[in-house]
Amino acid sequence: MLPDGRLHLQHGPIDIIAQAFAPTAEVSAGYAQAARRFSTILSELVDELALLRSPIGEAPPELKGAIARRMAAAVWPYRRVYITPMAAVAGAVAEEVLEAMTAGRRIARAYVNNGGDIALHLAPGEGLALGIVADQDRPAIDARARIHAADPVRGIATSGWRGRSQSLGIADAVTVFAATAATADAAATMIANAVDVDHPAIVKRPARLLRDDSDLGDLPVTVDVGPLDAASVDAALVRGIRKAATLRRRGLIHAAWISLQDRSRALLTPASPGG
Repeated sequence: MLPDGRLHLQHGPIDIIAQAFAPTAEVSAGYAQAARRFSTILSELVDELALLRSPIGEAPPELKGAIARRMAAAVWPYRRVYITPMAAVAGAVAEEVLEAMTAGRRIARAYVNNGGDIALHLAPGEGLALGIVADQDRPAIDARARIHAADPVRGIATSGWRGRSQSLGIADAVTVFAATAATADAAATMIANAVDVDHPAIVKRPARLLRDDSDLGDLPVTVDVGPLDAASVDAALVRGIRKAATLRRRGLIHAAWISLQDRSRALLTPASPGG
């Protein structure tokens, strides 16, 4: 437990901050449920890691674990391009922990934040505010959003070349709002990959040379982005917004916010019944 009452769960590469808003007894019980479920997650993923690191093909992979199946379902819409279920791992884990934390509990609102990929629980009439950070090396609130229970959003995910995951694009941050955290995670990966432009200040290397356990193999991932001219930044942002718009037309996301070198673009949704 953190001093401010939030729950911190950490095991190997999984690092979660969670918080529930409810009577004390309900929160304590929910946190205990989350901790019990969390203790089994990493071993379950490791058991099927070979399949989870393999590209999605024409047939769905035969996965056993609930989280693994959730990951595969989230990336399935993108099977025409190179993608593995690992693109949705953080969001899928956040969903699983949130589901365990709220099962049978009277919780008004709650979130599970797994390294920036967030699963939300909102009872009718409830809402949560959040801040978006574009550059983790210079943490500041660069944009704000509020999710209402009436909104069709229960998952938020952020991807980019600066994060802990490898990216084919150059976005500092792509934050996606979707129906679930796993689907937001997969979509953020795809949009972040699309934010790109040819420029000598951009350095890319084969993924496997940077991390021997990478699921991206020889695909070139971004390792550095030097100063870009305004036209190049705008061109990259437009590519990202076009990708986000395509995914929204397909019903895969609801909104997106993209940042690159102090410039940003947003794909917003109409106002919800909640305001």
